Amino acid sequence: MKLLIQQLTAKGAILADGAWGTELQKIAFAPGEIADGWNLSHPERVEEVARCYVEAGSAIILTNTFRANRIALAGHELARRVKDLNRAGVEISRRAAGNRAYVFASMGPSGKLLMAEEIGEEELHAGFAEQANSLAEGGADALVIETMSDLAEAGIALEAAHATGLPVVVCMVFDSGKNQDRTLTGVTPEQAAKELTERGADVIGANCGRGIDAFLDVCRRMRAVTDRPIWIKPNAGLPRIAGDSVVYDMTPEAFASHVPLLIEAGAAFVGGCCGTTPRFIRAMSQYLQN
Repeated sequence: MKLLIQQLTAKGAILADGAWGTELQKIAFAPGEIADGWNLSHPERVEEVARCYVEAGSAIILTNTFRANRIALAGHELARRVKDLNRAGVEISRRAAGNRAYVFASMGPSGKLLMAEEIGEEELHAGFAEQANSLAEGGADALVIETMSDLAEAGIALEAAHATGLPVVVCMVFDSGKNQDRTLTGVTPEQAAKELTERGADVIGANCGRGIDAFLDVCRRMRAVTDRPIWIKPNAGLPRIAGDSVVYDMTPEAFASHVPLLIEAGAAFVGGCCGTTPRFIRAMSQYLQN
């Protein structure tokens, strides 16, 4: 485990940030627009999202780089600007963080599970390595490989990220199977935690997919089979469609009320994913302070 992670976890539970995608969507993208592109076209708007999380109490903020790898961007003109997108993403979050928060740069999946053609391991590794190196060059404090459904892909991304020398967090999505406690490819929390520990992840966890109440069991199960700190970022409940909008009904107060239970279950890093806002982080911060 890297020294930074040891120093952070020695102080108790650490508050990360909330959602980026759903926050940026509120600003209204044009049809077909990719959020990561705003790092270059509208950096001030991206920085406002990051700054709001810092002001709400986040000790760690991510970056607007979730989709910024060459495979996920294939066929889009932004695929030629992967390095620029990632470096700019870190620089934006770094400006917002100042000396008040750490910047853990986001790396999402390649999207290969949705592609018709097969993506080889070498191509995956090259894509993740390009992104990880760009994020490191931009000045990230750590890397967060998040929203992963395929454990093999997560392992490839982890290997690529490790080469930067930065601490690496790896998070899976557990929202499938009979009990909705497996990834889309059938991996259990125990299987993910064991393999990612063996492969050297500095922090292991889960994000997205389901509401915060479903994460208690996942957190306990991961905690039982690994000595690595646990990272938990749930959604603000399950979304529903209201007219042309996607709505999350859980209130910040209800979400934050689960924080003590998550910490008791073994979470060392807590935050929010889809549907959570700076109000959620502020409510969580109050629970942690108490």
